[in-house]
Amino acid sequence: MASVADTEALVRYVVTSLVDMPDAVSIVCKESDSSIAFEISLDPSDVGKVIGRQGRIIKAIRTLARAAGSSDDKQVEVEILG
Repeated sequence: MASVADTEALVRYVVTSLVDMPDAVSIVCKESDSSIAFEISLDPSDVGKVIGRQGRIIKAIRTLARAAGSSDDKQVEVEILG
């Protein structure tokens, strides 16, 4: 069973591996009764690397996060704030 901290660590690892400035990555977790939202802030020059062509990379990150957080019976969302 993955906890919220484990899911956040997974998202952080994937995102920091993709960007040129991993020190600028900040992830805020907002948890409610039915959902968990991860808001990613990063350097504006790295936003394209995380989104990917036609949004493929961010879709894959969202899929990983949903799979990791599925044991909590909560909807997991991943958003990029820029």
